[in-house]
Amino acid sequence: MSPRPKVGLELNAILEVAGEIADLQGMQEVTLANLAKKLGIRPPSLYNHFDGLGGLRKKMAIYGLNRLYEELVQAAIGVAGDDAVLSISKAYVDFARRHPGIYEATLMAPDMEDEDVQQAGAKVVELSVRVLQDYHLKDEKALHAVRGLRSILHGFSSLEQRGGFKMALDLNESLEIIIKGFISGMRED
Repeated sequence: MSPRPKVGLELNAILEVAGEIADLQGMQEVTLANLAKKLGIRPPSLYNHFDGLGGLRKKMAIYGLNRLYEELVQAAIGVAGDDAVLSISKAYVDFARRHPGIYEATLMAPDMEDEDVQQAGAKVVELSVRVLQDYHLKDEKALHAVRGLRSILHGFSSLEQRGGFKMALDLNESLEIIIKGFISGMRED
């Protein structure tokens, strides 16, 4: 017996299920057919929420960026300066560890220049700029620092997810050492 269709399924509930598929099986398995099967609905029903697979990927990117932003905000509460940078860095990497598929989705929008995707990403950038304000970075310099921090965090997360760290060293300690080096570099400038 096949699952009963769910009437009135909301977008956020659909994206949560898509996120579960992504985290467990990878973004390549987030297809309209797989998602519909998991939801117990027919694939055409998803067209009420997405314009095909590209629309689903766009919504997944926004969903992932919003979830990442929420976790970074929580990590930034009550801390400042070096502690804030360390806290959001750890939160970023922890998010990628716990939600590898959703994290991957943040990078897979069909059009990264799409206004909705840009707005979701801009929130993460603005938060990062605020966290770095204690280093008195202004305008473009602040954005360069955010790019640097994101590059470190994404590179670390990607290498870890792909098994690139084989040595018997504590990964959290490595991350902390790397971030402290980044912080030190910002002070020297």
